[in-house]
Amino acid sequence: MSRAAPCYAVLDFETSGLSPAVGSRVTEVAVVLWQDGRELDSYQSLMNAGVRVPAEIERLTGISNAMLRTAPPAATVMREVADFVGNIPLVAHNAAFDRKFWDHELSLLGRQRQQDFACTLLLARRLLPQAPDHKLGTLTRWAGLPDAGRAHRALADARMAAHLLQYLLETASRKHGARSLSHQQLCQLQKASASKVGDFFRQSA
Repeated sequence: MSRAAPCYAVLDFETSGLSPAVGSRVTEVAVVLWQDGRELDSYQSLMNAGVRVPAEIERLTGISNAMLRTAPPAATVMREVADFVGNIPLVAHNAAFDRKFWDHELSLLGRQRQQDFACTLLLARRLLPQAPDHKLGTLTRWAGLPDAGRAHRALADARMAAHLLQYLLETASRKHGARSLSHQQLCQLQKASASKVGDFFRQSA
């Protein structure tokens, strides 16, 4: 009997700045539940954390301060999205960025992340070294993946990252014979040096 493909929660945040350590907060969150090449469900919401979005961030994302004034409170949204994700394995593009905001926003609710993040940026560096660069938009265009909508909006970016994840899994299968990689193996692979990728797959066989 073949093992069922794992389900992943592919996450993206839009934020008011680069780090919660300097007072930045989340302005929008989206999660796509992805399994075996298709989207099962999704969650998306703006969230009002009581911070002002700088003009350059507003130009980048299209998320205005006026939009956030009528958005649900951050605590409400984070409770909903954390319950939506549950203990499903997490994935994000440039996960170091999203992880620190996820952890910070959960901490404000007295909650704690239980699972690791797999990072499609790090995985792409190991599996797609020939790509021109490893930005999400570049990889989407280079690999001919579906255009999910406006970049720097959470749901579009989460969907692009989900399609990229699928492309990476298929690349691992095609190039290295890895028919099924668990979330734990993805987290291990993203830590391997580029020169050791072949060794990783030989040891995982």
